[in-house]
Amino acid sequence: MLSHNHNQYFPDMVSPPGETLRETLEALGMSQSELAERMGRPKKTINEIIKGKAALTPDTALQLERVLGISSGFWNNREYHYREFLAMRMEGERLRHKVAWLDEMPVRDMVKLGWILPHADKVKQLQEVLNFFGVASPDVWKRLWCGPKVAFRRSKAFQNDPGLVAGWLRVGEIQARSLDCAPYDADRFSRSMERIRSMTIKPHAHYCRDLIEICAKSGVALVFLPEPPRLSISGATRWLTPQKALMQLSLRYTTDDQFWLTFFHEAGHILYHGKRDVFLETNGRRSKEEAADNFAVQHLLPKDGLDRFMAGGDPTRESLKAYAEKIALAPGVLVGLLQHRGLIPDSQFNDLKKLFKLKHP
Repeated sequence: MLSHNHNQYFPDMVSPPGETLRETLEALGMSQSELAERMGRPKKTINEIIKGKAALTPDTALQLERVLGISSGFWNNREYHYREFLAMRMEGERLRHKVAWLDEMPVRDMVKLGWILPHADKVKQLQEVLNFFGVASPDVWKRLWCGPKVAFRRSKAFQNDPGLVAGWLRVGEIQARSLDCAPYDADRFSRSMERIRSMTIKPHAHYCRDLIEICAKSGVALVFLPEPPRLSISGATRWLTPQKALMQLSLRYTTDDQFWLTFFHEAGHILYHGKRDVFLETNGRRSKEEAADNFAVQHLLPKDGLDRFMAGGDPTRESLKAYAEKIALAPGVLVGLLQHRGLIPDSQFNDLKKLFKLKHP
């Protein structure tokens, strides 16, 4: 579970520290008047503290320590927990009027995916969802995730199920924050593209681990997170801080060509587009999406020699494999790129693509 507060204990009732003070005075046989005199405080103040009408301040706690021999830390803790209890009770009443928002959220999916814990109590369930997203109220959530400045809100996936998309992005953010990354270095990340490209011809078992390490050295947190049901998202890119980018891949596709095209597509967003932008595959900003596509194709498929290769007639399985070896690219990735550019039909040579399931580190 990703929620961080499910081991905390919140009692149903906490008595004011004044009640403990009253019991202490009774045990000592001391009256409120005598306590007030010893502390140099008005009797009315002591009475209001005992009745819970006035807060027990740190100054008062120090005076109680001198007069009663009970540490000021004890009294301060009693006051803190009591005020915290009152604040939580007030929040519960406030949130009770907001529980209808849960009907707009994919709570069952979020529980099933292990993002949050289930609660029979609606208010506690609402608090669980808000804690997961790191927001104080449903109104804040809507402003952050559905406001006019949210670029990806126009995407089809987001319009169909904003809660699920937001949850997927949130899990990626949580995981990325725990990754230790160097400050973002655009030059280093750009230089790493050639090394990463060479990985297409290597066994895929260690893609995740190696890619995460390479990206982290350039200030890019790479997260692999399967897409939830009903979504059609292969990747997302955004900035957590000015010095830390997040690339989130869903592994929606299980062929090597789609994986590498998606990776380099998202890398293009990081290198060439604004740090305030958030990109989903279907976010509708076609100019930047096409630019990222071009970046991916150009880095994976060098133009030099391609025209000569295609001029030699319709490619065959053997010619594709030979040309892929020449340019140090996996044959299946070459096939996918040629299909992507419309140079060969989508139905041809798909057997050269590798099916794989990446092993997470």
